[in-house]
Amino acid sequence: MSNFSNSQTTRKHVVETRGGVVAAQHRVAAEAGAVVLEAGGDAIDAAVAVSFAIGVVEPWMSGPAGGGAMVIWREQEQEARTVQFGMRSPATLDPARYPLSGNKTAGDLFPWAAVVEDRNIQGATAIAVPGTVAGMELAHGTYGTLPWKDLVMPAAELADKGMLIDWYASLLIASVARELAKDADAAALFLDDGTWPKVAGWTALSQARLNQETMAATLRRIAEAGARDFYEGDIAAALADDVQAKGGFLSRQDLAAYRALLTPALDVAYRGGVVHAAAGLTAGGNLAECLTLMEGDFTPGAAPDARSFAETARALGKTYERRLREMGDGDAPHAPACTTHFSIVDRHGNMCAVTQTLLSIFGSRVVSPSTGLLMNNGIMWFDPEPGKPNSLAPGKACLMNVCPTIGEKDGRRFAIGASGGRKILPAVLNLTSFLMDFGMSLEEAFHHPRMDNSGGGTIVADETLSPEVIAALEAVHPVTTTRRTVFPYAFACPAGVMRKDGMNMGCTEIMSPWGDAITENKGA
Repeated sequence: MSNFSNSQTTRKHVVETRGGVVAAQHRVAAEAGAVVLEAGGDAIDAAVAVSFAIGVVEPWMSGPAGGGAMVIWREQEQEARTVQFGMRSPATLDPARYPLSGNKTAGDLFPWAAVVEDRNIQGATAIAVPGTVAGMELAHGTYGTLPWKDLVMPAAELADKGMLIDWYASLLIASVARELAKDADAAALFLDDGTWPKVAGWTALSQARLNQETMAATLRRIAEAGARDFYEGDIAAALADDVQAKGGFLSRQDLAAYRALLTPALDVAYRGGVVHAAAGLTAGGNLAECLTLMEGDFTPGAAPDARSFAETARALGKTYERRLREMGDGDAPHAPACTTHFSIVDRHGNMCAVTQTLLSIFGSRVVSPSTGLLMNNGIMWFDPEPGKPNSLAPGKACLMNVCPTIGEKDGRRFAIGASGGRKILPAVLNLTSFLMDFGMSLEEAFHHPRMDNSGGGTIVADETLSPEVIAALEAVHPVTTTRRTVFPYAFACPAGVMRKDGMNMGCTEIMSPWGDAITENKGA
């Protein structure tokens, strides 16, 4: 039961073009990438621009102080590769500083045993070594065609203006206001009088903006001095000093030692096509496992039906059982979307799917005062109990839920991904099935109702699915039905692009008020 209208409908129109397309969770960031494509840039050039821009206009989801992964398709080489830029625990991290409190579980994304003062969740002790800037540097150095400075400066210009505080921004700030108030610098940036969330007003138009001038200066430094300044120069020194002054472990040595990795993608044959999943400590391997199970368990009909949804749910249940047992990733199924995703295709057919995150919404809820950057809380990705899969330890890579994916079949190629914690894999699997099992258009796939089976023992199903589908899902696990809403997200928040016969198109989650797909001739 809900309070929402039964007659309201929401749709997003998909436009086809021979030019490039950027689909991102924030329209302004997508426009920044589209401008790069129109200037003749590669998909990777556009990705760098979007990565930095989206950290300004959606700062609580991702940013330079986060991490993630990217899957790249190179049209000329007919090859898919993964850029891994996940976060790492600091080398001097002391697990003894994270004693268990005796409570059963923590209160955020992961059902680990709770730690005293939530030191692994919030505050400077939750901050891991960030990887996003190194990931963008590696991708650009390998495939970029336009100058690095030209790709980062638009984000600095956006930060100079400050992020516009509309009703959606006010809602998200309000949802974490109590935690933000615990860090003086976070409170100064996002709250009024250190207590109250900055709001846009109820009926009045507002042009209120965040003061992101310090972040703007940091972005200009990254643009002019290069990415390594973030890890070895003035920015690195400022970041490390700020975090240590607040009691964290991040050091200049941690930053200087960090490197992103470029590896082959995980290629999986499926239904006469190929899925290129993210390699490394991502959900890419779990996606591959689900696809293998589904290909053997059912033959697609003309449209998704009770059998296809049930087998998709079973595949997810099996792979999550193994992931939780062997890989140690146990974030709660009710986790809020705390990540961002964008997908890009250029006019030549090069593609990338990029997922980047601070982990929790607003990350550690700590702002570095010298850089203006909101910091990640990657330490929460580790189990604080010793002797477990993924237990907390120094100098260790974080296991991520990100699942950027590129797939191809019957002359069509698509790049998709999503935000939403453990809900990411089910969303990507649903969409991959819609596109490859049933030949849906991108617009049809993004508007079709989905289900989520994230390993919590309950399936969450869109209430507009047929009674036959709901009954089939109930035979797999207990089902809770709900509808897609703007807040909170019962399902993950995807973004994707597709190319067929030289024509490109894109779409984002239909309920996202900020997400949009922008063609290169429609950029700002």
